[in-house]
Amino acid sequence: MKKKNLTKEEIPIQENNKKVISKKRMLEICKGLLAFLIFYFSSYLQIIPIALFNIDVNNYTEVDLALVNTFVDILLVLVLIILYFKDLKIEFKNFRKNLKINMDTAFKYWFIGLMIMCISNIAISYITTLNTSSNEQAVQSLVSSTPYLMLFTAGILAPIAEELTFRKGVSMLFKNKWVYAFSSGFIFGLLHVIGSGNILEYLYIIPYGSLGFFFALTYYDTKSIYPSIIMHAIHNSALILLSIVAY
Repeated sequence: MKKKNLTKEEIPIQENNKKVISKKRMLEICKGLLAFLIFYFSSYLQIIPIALFNIDVNNYTEVDLALVNTFVDILLVLVLIILYFKDLKIEFKNFRKNLKINMDTAFKYWFIGLMIMCISNIAISYITTLNTSSNEQAVQSLVSSTPYLMLFTAGILAPIAEELTFRKGVSMLFKNKWVYAFSSGFIFGLLHVIGSGNILEYLYIIPYGSLGFFFALTYYDTKSIYPSIIMHAIHNSALILLSIVAY
């Protein structure tokens, strides 16, 4: 097909459109990076509840830690919602309009991710002396001391914060579906094990990352962050409830 030659009037319009797209793309990248930085450095917000509630850091109990984490997570979620408020309104309309299709897609991807997560966890336990990651041990410890607070924090707040950061935020950095999904999964998995003193624990990037990978595919295919938030919340809440029953 012969390419259409632009008129003198159309050339400046096309150039202006390119500039608008370029500015929009830069804004998306900045938002994605900002969301990640806010999430990564959110632990520094602990100073706020410590000062407000006059918590003695020299006698820091697990209950204090759970309360401080909950306070920080609430602030984190509020900041991320404000950052993406306009997008969240649009994506909610899309989610509601295609509710069944979106949730069918979300459940399918979650189930595949869960199977890979379970198989990889078993494999890691078999080939190493590890039973679980340090992150999981810390969560279980908090569940034993403040079970219902952890149900709220890990079951509701964490999925919202993590999906807005690692799914929506990362989607603004990578446009290719598979590059985005792998990047989202890897970063998500890495953040769950980074700082561990045992290098073998970095194998847990696979189970954590597999779930993150399929949550990313959910977001990419549904064009709405709500399905992955819901499945992430169901996943976490189920694990916390199982832990509560076990204890």
